[in-house]
Amino acid sequence: MNALLNPRIDRAIISVSDKLGLVQFARELAHAGVELFSTGGTRRHLEEAGIAVRDIADYTGFPEMMDGRLKTLHPKVHGGILVRHDRADDMAALKQHGILTFPLVVVNLYPFEQTVARPDVSFDEAIENIDIGGPTMIRAAAKNHAFTTVATDPAQYAEIVAAIRGQGCTTPEFRRQLAAAAFDRTARYDAAIADYFDRLSEPGLLPPTLRLRLTRRERLRYGENPHQQAALYADSHLYSNSHTGGASLVNARKLHGKELSYNNLLDLDSALAMVRMLPPAAAVVIKHNNPCGAATAATLSTATEAALAGDPQSAFGSVLGLNRPVDADTATVLTF
Repeated sequence: MNALLNPRIDRAIISVSDKLGLVQFARELAHAGVELFSTGGTRRHLEEAGIAVRDIADYTGFPEMMDGRLKTLHPKVHGGILVRHDRADDMAALKQHGILTFPLVVVNLYPFEQTVARPDVSFDEAIENIDIGGPTMIRAAAKNHAFTTVATDPAQYAEIVAAIRGQGCTTPEFRRQLAAAAFDRTARYDAAIADYFDRLSEPGLLPPTLRLRLTRRERLRYGENPHQQAALYADSHLYSNSHTGGASLVNARKLHGKELSYNNLLDLDSALAMVRMLPPAAAVVIKHNNPCGAATAATLSTATEAALAGDPQSAFGSVLGLNRPVDADTATVLTF
């Protein structure tokens, strides 16, 4: 592996708010010979765990100041992150100014989203939870992913450690994946800040800009027509059970069968909406987004029989919605 294009990870800068898995990760990095640099709270956390770490302030010659607002915004930090290892002039500039390379950057951000979600949060507290140095380091490392590995989520730690143990560095493909995740994280972070200011400027009103960040949950078999692509996307906050109060299609777990299509999901959505409006025990039958039958009864099996009898011909190949768990009697009805 080309050492210029895949620099050995021998040094890392770590500055995190979410310390989940950090001690184990840092310990494994240290065992692999990686020199660790860190900032105030993170440095103390690692030192308390017995891990050797160098303070960024000692390296840059500038202490943390302004209640921690200024920590990593320094050329000796960002030069080591942004340097192009295959450029002689870049490397000469580092040597001239005594700048170390940082081929691994581990950063997650101040918990702005969690802070402003609290009903009692003050404006000043919200402002102080807007991270500046963190996003700057993340974006610098992601921009320079040709040479720099950036970790923004504890879920990434294990694969990074495995790569360092295996060949001492990460692959270009993996660094590109991490860069994409990093830019996604800073985009969501900035969107949350913008949303907060929108709410302040027009309290109680619908926002002037609607910023949607959706995550693909599933690739669908095809779209409305067989030649079209389709996927199911979800807002992880909007569609969590705590917000919906119950089941939703994006949280549903498929137990058996082939991948769903867009039309399958339309039918399922209609079935779920209908059966929610009916008292237990109820069954509905949907075909091509149209109801073929619906019924309520004392038992789910009786309701299912009645719903299927509404239009037995159209019920072939349909979607059924039930608002009670399927029991043996209902399963027997469905097998005939």
